[in-house]
Amino acid sequence: MKKFSKLVSLAAASAMVLSMAGCGSNAGSSDTFKIGGIGPITGGAAIYGESVMNGCQLAVDEINEAGGINGVKIEFNFQDDEHDAEKAVNAYNTLKDWNVQMLIGCVTSTPCIAVTEKSNADNVFQITPSGSAVKCTQYDNGFQVCFSDPNQGAASAQYIGENNLASKVAVIYDSSDVYSTGIYQSFVSGAESQPFEIVSAEAFTADSKTDFSVQLQKAQDAGADLVFLPIYYQESALILTQANAMGYAPNWFSCDGMDGILGVDNFDTTLAEGVMLLTPYAADSTDELSSKFTQAYIAKYGETPIQFAADGYDAVYILKAALEKSGAKPSDSASAICDGLKSAMTQITVDGVTGAGMTWAATGEVNKAPMAVVIKDGAYAAMQ
Repeated sequence: MKKFSKLVSLAAASAMVLSMAGCGSNAGSSDTFKIGGIGPITGGAAIYGESVMNGCQLAVDEINEAGGINGVKIEFNFQDDEHDAEKAVNAYNTLKDWNVQMLIGCVTSTPCIAVTEKSNADNVFQITPSGSAVKCTQYDNGFQVCFSDPNQGAASAQYIGENNLASKVAVIYDSSDVYSTGIYQSFVSGAESQPFEIVSAEAFTADSKTDFSVQLQKAQDAGADLVFLPIYYQESALILTQANAMGYAPNWFSCDGMDGILGVDNFDTTLAEGVMLLTPYAADSTDELSSKFTQAYIAKYGETPIQFAADGYDAVYILKAALEKSGAKPSDSASAICDGLKSAMTQITVDGVTGAGMTWAATGEVNKAPMAVVIKDGAYAAMQ
């Protein structure tokens, strides 16, 4: 996968409006659906936000070129939050001024939770492509494309156990991050019924995420043959580098936050060879939907999509299916559209890139099967 080298500048990001099919001059009109997006397209988590933004835009392009949603075109406006809760709320307010009717976002959990407070108060429909914390869907206007943290943690424990990947497992997690702690807690619970032992569980925080020598030494001393990393790819790259320097070479297993490690600047990607992670998408998938998406994304952006791009792509098509089911019209208010979508989401079934036969509970949680991928020859490959 090529590195994401064309991140949008901060100045450009603050004014970014992605309007499709010549709809940019129609802001405020009643003849288009106005969909907003929020995520980091600058800063340390930009690879996630840029991927979601690109995936969304690809879907919007396709839908508009095919005639829209029941003949109605989409306007899409994506705002940068820099993976910051306060800036995410500011981005939401910018979208409100634009008369947004429904929201795709936020991309990461902490900003998403902050925005749900606002969108719920305004009764604006919100579907997060990749915010996995339980609180991302704490209100009835919120839904997820990705797995929730408890599902990721429990599924990881089950996959490791059922495939006999390890007998002794260590965990390194971020105790200051809701995403990481949520997965860690459910992993521990899920591991109780699996044939492996958690021999070390060491935390770090946002203020101590550059030196992992203590955590790695404890894992090595405990004899862990696999280390579970329910963390983001930036810290994972440091951990793999530091483990290599100390001669520690366990198996590595992670979740969707690992997706992006191959694009870290100055990281020796050979150290990621063999890393396993649970994800709903693999770029080498041969099923028709995934193959079509992957090829279209590469043609448009010149790089192989990661899972977050697939999440964004599916989010737009999920909204399309729910809007068609609800019978919403572009002249409807955001609140009226939201009421219709709340009901429609529990009635639709969507075959997407990140899952076949996806359905949603009234809690906002998605039902779909996870898959495991492994980094092989510098790319993500589905595990057999």
